Amino acid sequence: MNAPTDVLDLVRDGADLIVPIHHGEPHTVIDALEAHADRLTGVRIHQMDPARERPYINGEYPGRLTHVSYYLGPGCRQAYWNGTCELVPAHFSEMPLLLREHTRHSLVLAASTMPDEQGYFSLGTNADYVAAFIGEVPFFLEANPRMPRTFGQNQIHVSQVAGWCVADYPLRETMPAVSDDRDTRIAELVAERVPNGACLQIGVGRIPNALLAELAGHRDLGVHTEAMSDGVMHLAEQGVVTGVRKKLQRDKHVATFCIGTRRFFDWLDGNMSVAMLPVDWVNDPRVVAREPAMMSINATSEIDLMGQAASETIAGRYWSGSGGQADFARGAMYSDGGQAFLVTHATTSDGISRIKVQLGRATPVTTLKNTIDHVVTEYGIAELRGRSISRRAAALIAIAHPDHRDRLTYEARHAGLLH
Repeated sequence: MNAPTDVLDLVRDGADLIVPIHHGEPHTVIDALEAHADRLTGVRIHQMDPARERPYINGEYPGRLTHVSYYLGPGCRQAYWNGTCELVPAHFSEMPLLLREHTRHSLVLAASTMPDEQGYFSLGTNADYVAAFIGEVPFFLEANPRMPRTFGQNQIHVSQVAGWCVADYPLRETMPAVSDDRDTRIAELVAERVPNGACLQIGVGRIPNALLAELAGHRDLGVHTEAMSDGVMHLAEQGVVTGVRKKLQRDKHVATFCIGTRRFFDWLDGNMSVAMLPVDWVNDPRVVAREPAMMSINATSEIDLMGQAASETIAGRYWSGSGGQADFARGAMYSDGGQAFLVTHATTSDGISRIKVQLGRATPVTTLKNTIDHVVTEYGIAELRGRSISRRAAALIAIAHPDHRDRLTYEARHAGLLH
């Protein structure tokens, strides 16, 4: 066992350090790097959605310690806007490949459970992209007795780690978002399309929470998702999510990372029905496609009348990243009986339509028009796949807010999108 500062002996000049998403971040180890940043030169930390803001992310150690993000969140969003960290566009499924090909992948820094009697650590709430490097890249672990022990392909033996320390602190809880009437209506519309025995990929947030609640009357649902949270736990406890009809990892609830409440972490601890697996398998569209009746449900921030979805920006400003949205949309497209849904409120909180004739000039497309299957607002479902541009436009206008439909129709005709 080591002290957090012992990680400094493993970090060379120009090193590329890999850190997991959310709860996989080893706080005391990164604290040690920041406290001794004067000993570092050209070190970069690669991570999706860091758990919290840090001085190094905010550019306080230029030339010594730099953050490279692959998905913006509260921990690095403002820093990216300020120009003190980098952002790499990436599909979540391709993260291990990108890190292998474009970094030195010098060392993985991760939070874990304490070692068990056989000497195995579990990466707990995480597998994500770091689990793909077990046995390939040295690990320095921060073992936390409060980290839930999970199973799958996120186990690492003490003989495989370059060092480990102990830190005892509670995992930060993410309370379930409170849904409103619009969320509930969208959830009702999607739930009607989900058959018994289907397999779910569903995100975390207000609409996903509402949908999971609406699925309480279903039977024998499966879970194959990137992010797992309290809603899956509730359905599993009710016997709704069983996984018995899954083709892959039958009887297992598959995820690549978890966030949630303390009760959810307690449910995860020692739960053999949960399989935490690397993201390059979980999110691989070819794997997703092998699961029958795959239902992919993700949120978008705006969509144009051709069916192009922009899910990474708000008002043209980067807010998040691609994540796994396109991974699962393509996988569901090839699944036998699969369906993909992009969900959004019809308008923003300021009453601006989220359905637009065309996306803004600087707005990146997250999911292509050729891939998108269904778009859902509180006003209905637009079926896009296999439809012409004109029929797509008409279907999307029909689920826009009534106050915007006449304007959208006029602009669509002027743009040649609607005959």
